[in-house]
Order: sequence, then C-alpha cells, then structure tokens
Amino acid sequence: MKNQKKKILVVGGGGREHAIIWKLLQSPQVGEVFCAPGNGGIAGIATCVPIKATDLDGMVAFAQQNTIDLVVVAPDDPLAAGMVDAMEAQGIRAFGPRKNAAILEASKQFSKDLMKQYGIASAAYEVFEESDAARAYLSTARYPIVVKADGLALGKGVVIALNYKEAADAVTSMMDEKQFGENGTKVVIEEFMVGPEVSILAFTDGHVVVPMVSSQDHKRAFDQDAGPNTGGMGTFSPSRLYTPALAAQCMEEIYLPTMEAMKQEGRPFKGVLYFGLMLTDEGPKVLEYNARFGDPETQVVLPRLESDLYEIFEAIIDERLSELELKWSDTEAVCVVMASGGYPGSYTTGYAITGINDAEQDPSVVVFHAGTKVEIESGCGGGGCGRCCGSANEEDDSVPIASGQLSTAGGRVLGVTAVGKDIDDAREKAYSAVGKIHFDHAHYRKDIGIK
Repeated sequence: MKNQKKKILVVGGGGREHAIIWKLLQSPQVGEVFCAPGNGGIAGIATCVPIKATDLDGMVAFAQQNTIDLVVVAPDDPLAAGMVDAMEAQGIRAFGPRKNAAILEASKQFSKDLMKQYGIASAAYEVFEESDAARAYLSTARYPIVVKADGLALGKGVVIALNYKEAADAVTSMMDEKQFGENGTKVVIEEFMVGPEVSILAFTDGHVVVPMVSSQDHKRAFDQDAGPNTGGMGTFSPSRLYTPALAAQCMEEIYLPTMEAMKQEGRPFKGVLYFGLMLTDEGPKVLEYNARFGDPETQVVLPRLESDLYEIFEAIIDERLSELELKWSDTEAVCVVMASGGYPGSYTTGYAITGINDAEQDPSVVVFHAGTKVEIESGCGGGGCGRCCGSANEEDDSVPIASGQLSTAGGRVLGVTAVGKDIDDAREKAYSAVGKIHFDHAHYRKDIGIK
C-alpha cells in the first residue's frame, strides 16, 4: 500500500489549474486527479466535479467521501475563505496558505501595512473607507495615481488613473456603486511607480523561500500595453531583466523579509507566494502579493520545471522544502492568451472552438484551457459541461451551440504555451499555434514576449 498512487483534488477551473494538473500527472506518484469545478479542457485529463470553488463544505465532503490524499487549493477566493483550514480540520492534507496567511493577497491594506512595518520597499499609499474622503485626497494628488479595491476582484480591482476624473470615477465605481461588492468598500490609493514589471513565484514552507524561474506578464488588453487592465493577456519566461544580481537583492530585501514578517505576525505562509515586482530607478519594489500561483505566469513556469511537483507540494506541507533541490530546464517559454472579444468588459460566450488538436501537433506546444466548456444534451457526470463544471468566473452572455462541441465559456479562453531554445523561438511557435485555433471574435495581443 505504501507505493499506491495518490488521489488528488485540485480546486479551481482555469488555465492555472489546467497547468497544475498537467504537471502533477507527470509524477509517478500521482494516480487519479479530480478538479472542481474544472473546465472543458481539464475534463480531458482529469475528472471534473460540479462543486463551486468557493463551496468549502461541499469540497470537504467530496474529499472525505472519495478518500482524497491531497487537496490543492489554487484560486484566491477559497484560500481567503479558509478552505485549507477547513480541510486540515478534518485531517485532510491540503496545499496552500491558511486563511490567516492568505490575507496577504485578500487585503491590500494588510499587505501595504505589513511592508511599511517591516521595511519592504513598495509604493507610498493611503487607505480610505469613505468615498468623499478619497475624492478629496485625489483632488490634490499627483498623477498618474493608482486606485485599488482593498479585497479580491478577479485581477480587475486596479485602476491607473491619469487625471482626477478617472481616479474619482474609480472610487465611485468601487465604493459607492460596489462594482466588486464588499471587496471594494475600502480603497488603497498608491503613488504611481515607473519601471518594468517582473513576476516571481516562490515556493515557501514558512522557513525557506525557493523562487521559481522568473516571468513577465502583460496585463493590458491591447498591444503596446494599451487599454484596460485584465487578468493577464500573456506572459513569457524568463524575464530578460531579472539578473542573478537582482535575484540576490530581491531575496535579501523582499522575499526573506516577507516570509519572516508573516512568521512574526503569527501567520506563517506555506504554499506559493507570488511577488509582483516593479523595477524602479530606486531599486525593486513590491507592486503586489498573491497568495497562490499566478495566472497566466503558471503556464510558462511549470513547463520549465523538471522536478516532481507533487513531491514539492508534499515537502511544503511537511515543512521540509530545504531537503529538495529544484531543477529547471534551460528552455524558455511564451504563453499567448486567446480571449473573448470585449474582455475585460462585456463579451459573449458559447462560440465553437476548433484547431486545438492541430496546434498541439507540435510537441513543444500545450494549450491550457481557461474558459471553455463542452456542451452536452442532459445530465453532467462531471465532464466540464459549463452549466456546472465549466469555467464560470465571470459574467457572460451565452449563445446556442451544438451538443458535444468545445466552446468558449469565459473572458480568457485559452493560454497557448510554447517552449523553445529562447524567447524568440518560443514566441514563433506559440503564435504559429494560435494561428491554427479559431473561435468567433477571438482577441489576443500580437506582441507577447517582445518586451
């Protein structure tokens, strides 16, 4: 029984979760994998389960009933709600930070206050709980300026305002009109930092921090970083700007101090800690923390990981990460996000997707599904149908489609990822694959990997 393969449950239903499952299945120790709720692409490699990612009781009950060996909680919402705590309370092994540590992402005010208290470089800021006070402050502020919803907002709760009107409108939308519900009733207003961004995901067991290979995200909707912020329109790894010297500086000034600060606060962080960095003229500063794998950064980082991801998760839970030596390939990777036209604003879903099999004929290409579903006539059985198993993270307006057809079911639909000998090679392969995939009103940036 000692060598019996493990049953894994991955919580979530996007491209990040698809990449995590894809990598876990490469471990000889992993057997059956379930994903709740999953999506149309995940259904091809794992068993999708019709449970919402935020349903703590339902997820715990499923893990108990199916004797799950490890639960991987991937998205921010269930982490912030305490899903890892709920699993552990029932004796179920779970990967991810507990609720009191996930607050590092769940509250912008908490993270800013932590950085200020422990001397971790970041942008100057003010916090407001009343919209009139926020607008009064903005009337005398320097622009550009950044307005952030305090809580979780699907990666959309950040507005870079060029003038007072844009900033005041953001405050009104978040605080008065409750665009993000209770998550926007408090706002953090920050100085606008200038410089290129770098994303660093790091494994930590609360005692040591092991950074992964670097990546660079593209948040804006359109080429040349124009248009509104999105959850991410593509990424590449490694960053051309993240030198060994810079990595050493960030370890001493940002990564280790963050881990130690959380420990000092009685909130030891175990899981994946995401550092969004801004490389300013004054040195690297923290733009944001995430308490989990980034999306779409995961889609270019995990294809470069040569070590066993399941073993890493187990080592972090048992606080023995220092015993492992992580190995990475010297390949480089590019991920191009194919989104629904109109994203991150209003968009229509339910369009048929074709060409993925053709795109994946190249062994260096893998297409990670973010917002897809497979229509069926009746029932479900956990097949990624969309009505209960599809990626349903964002509002959509569906159109009819034939039964059995893979179709769009979200704003970000696919993450087309390629690895190559360098960024240019990977970029050429990724865009070649994108050209083979079709769905109506598909939108993607043409400049991913050029930065």
